[in-house]
Amino acid sequence: MNDTQHGVNAEHFDVLIIGAGISGIGAAHHLTQECPDHTYLVLEAQQSFGGTWLTHRYPGVRSDSDLYTYGYGFKPWIGPPIATADEIRGYMSEVISDSGIDRHIRYGHEIRGASWSSATNLWTVEATRSHDGSVTCFTTRFLWMCQGYYRHSQGYTPTWPQMEAFRGVVVHPQSWPEKLDYAGKRVVIIGSGATAVTLIPSLADQCAHVTMLQRSPTYFNVGRNSVPMADELRELGVDETWIHEIVRRKLLRERQAAIKRAHDHPESVREELLQSVKTHLAGSCDIDPHFSPRYRPWTQRIAFDPDGAMFRSIREGKASVVTGDIECFVERGIALKSGEVLEADIVITATGFNLSVMGDIRFTVDGEPLALKDTVAYRGMMLTGVPNFAWVFGYFRGSWTLRLDLIAGFVCRLLRHMRQDGAQRVLPQLRPEDRDMDLRPWMEPEDFNPGYLARGMHLLPRLGTKPEWRISQDYPQEKKEFAEIDLTDRIFSYTRE
Repeated sequence: MNDTQHGVNAEHFDVLIIGAGISGIGAAHHLTQECPDHTYLVLEAQQSFGGTWLTHRYPGVRSDSDLYTYGYGFKPWIGPPIATADEIRGYMSEVISDSGIDRHIRYGHEIRGASWSSATNLWTVEATRSHDGSVTCFTTRFLWMCQGYYRHSQGYTPTWPQMEAFRGVVVHPQSWPEKLDYAGKRVVIIGSGATAVTLIPSLADQCAHVTMLQRSPTYFNVGRNSVPMADELRELGVDETWIHEIVRRKLLRERQAAIKRAHDHPESVREELLQSVKTHLAGSCDIDPHFSPRYRPWTQRIAFDPDGAMFRSIREGKASVVTGDIECFVERGIALKSGEVLEADIVITATGFNLSVMGDIRFTVDGEPLALKDTVAYRGMMLTGVPNFAWVFGYFRGSWTLRLDLIAGFVCRLLRHMRQDGAQRVLPQLRPEDRDMDLRPWMEPEDFNPGYLARGMHLLPRLGTKPEWRISQDYPQEKKEFAEIDLTDRIFSYTRE
């Protein structure tokens, strides 16, 4: 079906999904299974599916969450819990093939803007085709944002004094050069999060030496990249669907218990984490200051070192850790404020990413620019004043995909309800009893405070204090709450014209 907007022939679909990453492919599967009478299209800026697992191509790139919970609830994961980017894309490829999603995806379409018209009850989305720069238009009844939460085109790199003086190569992991030669080179990795933990053992065997330079330490969890229960159930011949669900529930329960304990007994959890690190270092590096964070456990994500690969590199002398502040770059490396100079041929800025809210897309509602920071989010997925719209934003401490499955189930139920009821438009609204409610940031800094969130908090919608206007970060609780959402509640304003 075609419409015409501004003189341009526009293709029409019941639902437009933006993004073919882990969220977009999951959303498409749910639509296929639960709303088979709805037409839909997935628009993706990159040349293939995968999202973060396509963007990031640095050595060893892998998940930081286990695939039993990061994987979809509907698709059993078979393999080690911590998986490589290629393994995750292989898993996603199976979902695409099994559900026939491939014929619904258009790659190389970068979204320029999205505008809602109450006169037509339609979104009009403009996209630029990467292969020729032409502009194409789509109209849709419902817009579903599944584009993730960081800017794929450029990672976050601070500006340090005299970077131009450095004679070596500066690389951000998000823009890893295809033919970067690091064999026999001295490498300094700035940062100590999940990316650094992955890179160190992946580079250490070929480099002359790898140094992790950090301004402040990170908490680490070291464990085997296996789930013994899953292995035993497979030996017993249990069906993979059962194994996936059983192990998923087990890991979810353990994660929730660990987070609660970190909140209730932070000092005990801190000591246990530090003692584990001390054991794995075996005297090869000082705990203080290199592995003693200043913040409470789980106010930032805890980095996982599968099978202790990073710590093994440190013990073997192939890698080392330096804690300090950068004074400036110099010709042969990095000068610290302590006076030490770290010599380097390659500097890797594993300094995080730029928060991108809704893909940096320009939105308008009835001709008025939409400022997302002025909206209030209903359960972190719909926005006040924005009709026929949903957004996938996952958990900070848990696996992102857990929340995708909840949101997708809700959106499909909402779409079926609107069709059965003849509703053309829906948007969440503050009820009279909600209008005096305190409004708060997307996440309280004392609760969770990584750098990317601190830098971009002002861009995000606001939350309230009542359950309907919050994200609890508690998957079991939200799973129960989502199942009980009453689609006839006064929060939902429907228009049947």
